Amino acid sequence: MPEIGLQLYTLRELMEQDFIGTLKKVAKIGYQAVEFHHFGGMTAKELRGVVDDLGLKPLSSHVALDRLEHELEQVISESVELGLEYVVCPWLPESRRETPEAIASLASVLEKIGARCQEAGLQFAYHNHDFEFAKVGDEFALDVLFANTSANHVQAELDLYWIKRAGQDPVAYIQKYKNRCDLLHVKDMSAKDGSFDTVGQGVLPWPDIFAAAEQAGAKWYIVEQDVCPGDPLESIQTSLQFLLQQR
Repeated sequence: MPEIGLQLYTLRELMEQDFIGTLKKVAKIGYQAVEFHHFGGMTAKELRGVVDDLGLKPLSSHVALDRLEHELEQVISESVELGLEYVVCPWLPESRRETPEAIASLASVLEKIGARCQEAGLQFAYHNHDFEFAKVGDEFALDVLFANTSANHVQAELDLYWIKRAGQDPVAYIQKYKNRCDLLHVKDMSAKDGSFDTVGQGVLPWPDIFAAAEQAGAKWYIVEQDVCPGDPLESIQTSLQFLLQQR
C-alpha cells in the first residue's frame, strides 16, 4: 500500500495561528509526511530542522505557476534544501487552459520546468481540479496536457475528489495514468450534497481505488480536505485511521 501524507492546506487556519504547533499535532496524530503550500515564514533550512525534529518527511510542496515560471531556480534551491522529493503545480489561471493553443503552450512550459527539476534531483507534478475536464477540441484539457508532456518530467498528482466532481471515474483515471501517478490526493465526497468529506465517509469507491492505486504503482496517498465543516484535526485523524485500516 502507498505511504500516507497530509497536504497542510487542510489545516491552513490553524497554521496561521501556530505553524509549528500545528505541525507537532500532525506528527502526534501519526502522519509520516507532509505536503506544504507555504513555509510559514521560515527559510527552507529552518523548516527542515523543524520537520526533522518532529520525524515528519518533507515530501512535496505546491508552488504557484508564476513562481515556477519566473523563480524556478529559487524554488529548486528551497526544495533541495528542505529535502523535498516533489514540486507540484497546483492551479492554472483560466487564460492558460481555455484553448488548444494555450494548452500546447502550457505543456511546453511544464515540460521544461519538469526537465529542470529532474536535473536537480526533484520530480515535478501537476495537480488537477475539475476545470481541466472542460473539453479542448475533442479531449479534456487534462488529457491534452499529459499527452503533450513526458511522464518522467510531468507526473500526475491526481485529485480523486475533483475527478469525481467533474463527473469522471477516479479509478479509470488512476488506471489511465499507471506509473505516472506517484502522488494521489485522497479526499471524499459527501453523499448529501457533493461537498468535501473525510476519507472513507463519502461516496468514493475506496476498495476499487486502493486496488487500482497499487496496480498503478502509486507511492503516496496525500490526505486533503479543502473545507472541513468540523474540527480539521479530527478530520485528518479519521482519514488516517481509515487508510491505516486498509493495510
